[in-house]
Order: sequence, then C-alpha cells, then structure tokens
Amino acid sequence: MTQGASASATGQAAAQDQSSPWPVLWALVIGFFMILVDLTIVTVATPTIIEDLDASVNEVVWVTSAYMLAYAVPVLITGRLGDRYGSKRLYLAGLTVFTLASLWCGLTTTVEALIVARIFQGLGASLMTPQTMAIITRIFPPAQRGSAMAVWGATAGVAMVVGPILGGVLTDGLGWEWIFFVNIPVGLVAFVMAWRRVPALPTHAHSFDWLGVVLSGAAMFLLCFGIQEGHEKDWAGWILAMIAAGIALLVAFVVWQRLNSAEPLVPLSLFKDRNFSVSNAAIACMGSIGAAFGFPLMLYAQAVRGDSPTEAALLLVPMAVMSIFLAQPVGRLTDRLHPRQVMGFGFAASLVGFLILLWRLQPGVAVWEIAVPMGIVGIGNAFIWAPTAATANRNLPLRLAGAGSGVYNATRQVGSVLGAAAIAVLMDSRLAHYLPGAATHGEAGAAQIPDPHVAELFSKAMQDSLWLPAAMYAVGLVAVMFYEKPRHEGFGH
Repeated sequence: MTQGASASATGQAAAQDQSSPWPVLWALVIGFFMILVDLTIVTVATPTIIEDLDASVNEVVWVTSAYMLAYAVPVLITGRLGDRYGSKRLYLAGLTVFTLASLWCGLTTTVEALIVARIFQGLGASLMTPQTMAIITRIFPPAQRGSAMAVWGATAGVAMVVGPILGGVLTDGLGWEWIFFVNIPVGLVAFVMAWRRVPALPTHAHSFDWLGVVLSGAAMFLLCFGIQEGHEKDWAGWILAMIAAGIALLVAFVVWQRLNSAEPLVPLSLFKDRNFSVSNAAIACMGSIGAAFGFPLMLYAQAVRGDSPTEAALLLVPMAVMSIFLAQPVGRLTDRLHPRQVMGFGFAASLVGFLILLWRLQPGVAVWEIAVPMGIVGIGNAFIWAPTAATANRNLPLRLAGAGSGVYNATRQVGSVLGAAAIAVLMDSRLAHYLPGAATHGEAGAAQIPDPHVAELFSKAMQDSLWLPAAMYAVGLVAVMFYEKPRHEGFGH
C-alpha cells in the first residue's frame, strides 16, 4: 500500500471513530491506569519486600525509582516515535513490553533482579503514555477535548492513590509478587480493547533529537542516583561530582534545545504560554508528592501501628474516595472558573490536610485521626489532577499539542523520579538520626516494633520525612497563583 493510500485508510479509520471517540478513550484509560498504578503500588509492599528479599529501605525505594527513571527518560522521544511509526503501534508495543516485564518482576527472587525487571516495565510505560494523550488530542473535537483530558488527568490522580490500596490487598492476601502478576490479565484485556477500538491514525516524518535524548537521560540518571545514594555513601566526593555533572548536563540540554533549529525534544516556545509553564510546575510538584508520601506513611502504619498491608492501605481509602467522587463535578468547574481559583483551592486544601496528618502521625492515634486529614487531602487532589491536565495544553495551537503532551508527561515523571530519590534520602537520614542501623534492616521490616520508645522514634523519623511532600504542596500553591485567564472559546459559560 502506498503512503498516500495508507494515510487515506487510516484517516478513514479515524473519521469513523470521530463520531464516538469515547470508547477509544476508555480503551486507552485501562492501560494508562495500569502503568500509573505501578508507580505507587510497591509502597505498601515495601516492608514485606525488605523482609522477604533481605533488602534495605534504600534498595526497595530503588525498585520504584528504577521504574520511574526508565519511564521518564525516553518519554520525550517516544511521543515523536508514535507520530512517525503510529501511535497505536507504539502503544501496543509498550503494553506488550510492560505486561511481560510484570511477569518477570513477580518471578524474581532478589532485589537486584527486581530492579532490573522494573526498568523494562518503565520502558514499556514510556512507550505507552505519550500515545494516550496524543490520540485523545487528535480524535476528540475541540468542544469535547477538555472533558476528555479531564478524564485522562483524573485517571492519573486516582491511580496514584489506588496503587497502594491495591498493593496492600494483594500483598496481604496473595503475596507481594501478585502486585505484578495482576498486570498480566489486565494487560491482555487492555491489548485486545486497544487493538479493536483505537484507530490507526496517519503518521508523519520527524527528525529525532538523539543528542537531546542522551543529554536529558544522562542528566536525569546522574541527578537521581546521586541524590538517592548520597546519604548512604556519606556524600562522598564522587557522589557530589555526579550531582554536579547532572546539573551541568541539564544546563547543556536546555542550551541545545535553544540552539537546535531542526526539531528539538522540548520546543522552548511552549513555555511562552504562561498556563503551560504553570501547569508543568504544578504537575512536577504532584508527581513528586505521589512518589514520596506513600513510603513513610506505609512504613509507619505497619511498623508502628502494627497494621497488615491491607489495613495500612485502607488508610488511603478516604483520599481515593474523595478524589473519585469529586472528579466529575470538578471537571465541569474547569471550563467555567479561573484555573487560579480551582487549583489554588486544591493545593491549599491538600496542604492543610497534610499538615494535620503530620501533626497526628504518632503511635496510638485513632484511625479516624488519620482518615480525616487523608480525606481533606483527597478533596484537594481532586481539584488539582484533572484541571491541571486540562489547562496545560488549552492555549497551545494544535500543531504543538503533541510536543506539549510529551513535555507535560515528562515533567510529571521527572517530579516523580526526584521525589522518590529525595524521600529515600530523608528516610535514610532521619532513621539514622533517631535509630542508627534501622535504615538498613530490622526496624524497617514488616513486623510491628515491640518497644514503645523505638516506635515513637520511628514515628518521628517518618514525620520528618513527610515534610517533603508538605513542602511540595506549598510550592504548588505558590505556582498556581500565576495562572492567567484561559483564552479558549466558551470559557466561563
């Protein structure tokens, strides 16, 4: 078939789905939800994996960091690959890699092998994510695109909360391996639905910025590895040199994006749109919060309260319920209210809830004293995830929507990578301060700490660590104050 005939055929397929694009969205959401759940599903299983695989806290955090890093680094280029070779084809390829890597994760017997398997999971996720946003942008008419993106954004927010809950139930009932095995049937269903429902959209040529890929990938790896391993290696000279080299490469990447006259990975002209820039700052904060808050909270619940993985995960239910319950009404508000009002309320409510949680995170507190602030955080999050996604690309011309989607996804993932690395450093350092030796083994395991004094010190270490996500909520609140009124037709009606 000639390229023209191929474009015509795929154009017809797209046109057929244009009349009812929602089934396509739901088909994509299944796979997208699954890969985002895996960003946080490990957090509640952390104590069990530490015990079963004889691992340290830092090593188990690397199980999540490796996934996030492999997810974040290629995501800028995989969007362009989808444009060149077909978004549907790249999505299905990524889903296949992700599902097979999930089987590998569940079959591993050492923490090192688990980290390697998670890298391949992350690569599969990186192939999938940009395709979902790009397909939505192309198949939905402008009048429905905001609602579709609100669903997409809400899916991200709900998945970040459902991950630990699902992880707790599976770890408690079947074993930590099943937090990965569960992806196999879900992946098969997602593959069949995408194969049948997602149209093969027309492709077009791209020049690929491989130098940009190398610079950004090397910068992210050096920064993440240096930050996460810094405390454990006593901030040795070579660790500081890695961090400095990562910063230097990041600067070189930005300079190269400015100088590249062909097709840069990150068109810097995107950031001339204030709302796009602010949305990227907000979603970076949310990415870091989603990656960071679960580790200290789940360790506290299981080591101090003596909760099972399921009981620990249930502490997050109020947050998940409020996020899900409010997703639709908040989506409607996004088209009528100034984004500064919507996201400002969201970050403020989440910050208040988180500060209450920090205050009450002590041995012996009643469940409701944790559930109430978690619910408040969930209310706030509902006003952040979907509206931020809907606002990010709202003012951009359609020709830049694909590039904007890739940058937005990459920014969220960069925030997640750095959040996971930073929380590992904080937990390690605070445990070393209050309970020398606990960061390696022992008190960080799955069993409840029997000594009340030790339990109190462990709680303090986890409280101190949770100041990181609290600070990121505060940064996000400041950032969203810079939103301007959207320029799209029909705003405010």
